[in-house]
Amino acid sequence: MNVPVPNNLEAFWMPFTANRQFKKAPRLLASASGMYYTTVDGRKLLDAAAGLWCVNAGHGRREIVEAVANQVGELDYAPAFQMGHPKAFELAARLTSMLPKPLDHVFFTNSGSESVETALKIALAYQRARGKGTKTRLIGRERGYHGVNFGGISVGGIPTNRKFFGSLLTGVDHMRHTHDLERNAFTRGQPEYGAEFADELERIIYLHDASNIAAVIVEPMSGSTGVLVPPKGYLERLREICTKHDILLIFDEVITGFGRLGAPFAVDYFGIVPDMVVTAKGITNGVIPMGAVLCSSEIYDAFMTGPEHAIELFHGYTYSAHPVACAASMATLDIYAKEGLLTRGPELAQYFEDALHSLKGLPHVIDIRNIGLVGAIELRPIDGEPTKRAFSAFLSAYEKGVMMRTTGDIIALSPPLIVTKEQIDFLVSVIADVLKALP
Repeated sequence: MNVPVPNNLEAFWMPFTANRQFKKAPRLLASASGMYYTTVDGRKLLDAAAGLWCVNAGHGRREIVEAVANQVGELDYAPAFQMGHPKAFELAARLTSMLPKPLDHVFFTNSGSESVETALKIALAYQRARGKGTKTRLIGRERGYHGVNFGGISVGGIPTNRKFFGSLLTGVDHMRHTHDLERNAFTRGQPEYGAEFADELERIIYLHDASNIAAVIVEPMSGSTGVLVPPKGYLERLREICTKHDILLIFDEVITGFGRLGAPFAVDYFGIVPDMVVTAKGITNGVIPMGAVLCSSEIYDAFMTGPEHAIELFHGYTYSAHPVACAASMATLDIYAKEGLLTRGPELAQYFEDALHSLKGLPHVIDIRNIGLVGAIELRPIDGEPTKRAFSAFLSAYEKGVMMRTTGDIIALSPPLIVTKEQIDFLVSVIADVLKALP
């Protein structure tokens, strides 16, 4: 059934969108179920991006719908300041049980961007709480994406996300990114070369001195910049350096969390335990906005001093641990557990990898990368018109029944974890046809 199109598209200033192009030829979604969206004109689209990296269990899950509806009727809102509700504590306990010790405390937020801001503030406050108030510098990485708030774009390293917004936070430095097209093009899984890029952190520490550095934040796998898979040994080296210099290590797992790599978290996949883990997206299957920061007991305990009636951390949000979001998350975790989705990656990872790499040699393809159930196809840019080739591929795929993500001149793929081999075949065949027809 066709759904009426709004007669006024102008009022909504769309985020991360070419607004003028969209409003001339809108792509409007009316409903979703399983692996598919349905457009307002009744066309089915295979969701090759899990919405925005978040709908890991597929669309329209009845269990989550019912949990949300029941929660709205039972307790629609509860303040998180000096009050609480049972599901917030139950959910926190479930989340901490999914991660290795000592990551055993949770601070709830409403998005990945808020989770990053929270982690950065906790890092700074922690250093002061333990008597090391000079440790105020934050270290990010080129091509890193940590949301769109001021802290996140300051430690982030995507130029277009930063260049319009002034000087940003002071006292921030960046390591180089890990992308090495010359040595690692068409790598399957983790690249062999590039562990030495972690030693850039030693140079930055030497420049600023460890006594002035609070934390390092990285995505274990950089997603939004185009699926940059960490070289073998790279994350291990970062952990060693941070431990050596008494610097907190924060993993931004907004994308990698909840099964994307074939393990519950990148912490599990790579076997490296940071001091904080930033999450969002898959925590509620994208149904209700929610995020969380998991931190070590050492960090939490540093604040639990002074009079018991005193607030320990002056930070939080009106909607922290919102009852409806907690209900959605609990139902989501039930689905993940019941269907084994957080560890389903290895079952399909090789098939997904082989399918993606079958595109090698097609027009304009200069690299293919993959890990778990996430992949990228990097295209040669059109001279003088960066991003146009990939955007043209995005539009063409949409017309052929596939919704995928592009970033720069990179096609990024992260289908829901319920994807089948037949759907992977369809996805790759559509992309092949698209690439063959690109100018």
